[in-house]
Amino acid sequence: MEIPAYPASRPLVMADKPLLNRLCADFQPRISELTFAGLYLFRNAHKYQLSLIAGSIVIIGEGYDGTKYFLPPLGGDTAKAAASMLSAGWPLYGADDSFAEKNLNGAAVLMKELRDSSDYLYLRDELATLPGSRFHKKKNRINYFTVRHTYTVDLYSSKYLTGCLNLLDRWLKSSQIEAEGSIAMEVDATAEALRSTEELGLEGVVVVVDERVAAFALGERLNSETAVCHFEKADPFIEGLYQLINRELAQRLFQECRYLNREQDLGNMGLRSAKLSYHPVELVKKYLVTATDNKDFVALC
Repeated sequence: MEIPAYPASRPLVMADKPLLNRLCADFQPRISELTFAGLYLFRNAHKYQLSLIAGSIVIIGEGYDGTKYFLPPLGGDTAKAAASMLSAGWPLYGADDSFAEKNLNGAAVLMKELRDSSDYLYLRDELATLPGSRFHKKKNRINYFTVRHTYTVDLYSSKYLTGCLNLLDRWLKSSQIEAEGSIAMEVDATAEALRSTEELGLEGVVVVVDERVAAFALGERLNSETAVCHFEKADPFIEGLYQLINRELAQRLFQECRYLNREQDLGNMGLRSAKLSYHPVELVKKYLVTATDNKDFVALC
């Protein structure tokens, strides 16, 4: 199927931050994509454009395979905006159950659940304290690390920028993954996030081992009761670091939040197993939605 031409639109830019922050605050999104920082940092990877339809801001993007889509509209008449885009042949990516119930109820649409895109939602307090026998292995790995290393944990600031960028480079080299495609885009987005935390409203923690940054994590508020962790990297040769940085983010930041969203697994089975091992309280489902007369769409999953 050939997607129609873009509606009148323009690229997403930093100056859109106040508007999108306000719209997201009103919308109270549950999916991890709908924060300004998340959108801005992947603006090049997904070629994000903003369009105004039925008084709603509609964010148009592309998947890594070039598949075009739009995200849940923000502000204005969201049901009308979604219906307009769907009737024109555009797939809607990232509709969750709440959006579908409010905006697609009774609409003639096909909804396909995208399991690889489901966000993992956790109780922040459980990640911070690792209570009971369910988290015994996580605590053991942290203990393994703490008895073998002299380390400090600190909130992220610009003084750690160079160390974090060096770690990001070491992580890429050690992962034995070609620095191309989606991996290159992720690395670029992470580096820009580290350089622009204050401007974007991101917060983070770092772990320093032997005077060298060994792990970091960055996140932000997603809605009134949820924070989202966008980026997490650790030295893969130091056992227990990923468990430690995961715990420290939950302990030191976003203490007013009940939940922590740790994004999707993108179909990576190793990552899926790791995320499930932390016992999420919910997988936030995302759907690909198309009009029923548009049966030969290209799925994003």
